[in-house]
Amino acid sequence: MKVVAFNGSPRKGGNTEICLKLIEKELNAQGIELEIIQVGTKAKPCMACYHCLNTGSTHCVQNDEVNEWIDKACEADGIILASPVYYGGIAGGMKCFLDRMFLCSGAKFHHKVGAALVTLRRSGGLETYQQLNAYLNTMEMVIATSDYWQAAHGLDKGEVEQDTEGVEVMSKLGRNIAWLVRLINDAKGRIDPPETGPRTMTNFVR
Repeated sequence: MKVVAFNGSPRKGGNTEICLKLIEKELNAQGIELEIIQVGTKAKPCMACYHCLNTGSTHCVQNDEVNEWIDKACEADGIILASPVYYGGIAGGMKCFLDRMFLCSGAKFHHKVGAALVTLRRSGGLETYQQLNAYLNTMEMVIATSDYWQAAHGLDKGEVEQDTEGVEVMSKLGRNIAWLVRLINDAKGRIDPPETGPRTMTNFVR
């Protein structure tokens, strides 16, 4: 069993990665591997060309690292989205990546475990957390939670470890992700996931 985490922070070893390491400890204790991918600023924005939708491809026409990350997400049992707060929202590079990945291959994430977390200096955490959860909510994912919103405070690298409640929240989130991943894995062949189907997309013109 494996979970992949996408870290939207440009800072290697920063507070967002520290939170993911707390989750990793809990997952590893349950025999679940975690791979952390540093998205940072590498992803170009979505061009809204809809090549992926029109062709049925799970890859973006922009042939870069994003397609490798998409493959890892499709193969994983769970997906974690993590971002620092930038002016009350998702870090720019992370937003570019998520727009492309979920448009290309979000349908492959149905019934996988998903979770979101944010790190922040002072405010904007709940707004950013809801933005990340919006991606998970559109793809019939099983969303793991903690006993409070998954946000931890800190500015300089390592400061997040001083947020006692934030550290506890991340550890509990890790245990809940592990529990859900194991439940879904153990149910394979015995309890089938609910049927899904294509989504009828409409707009205000038709």
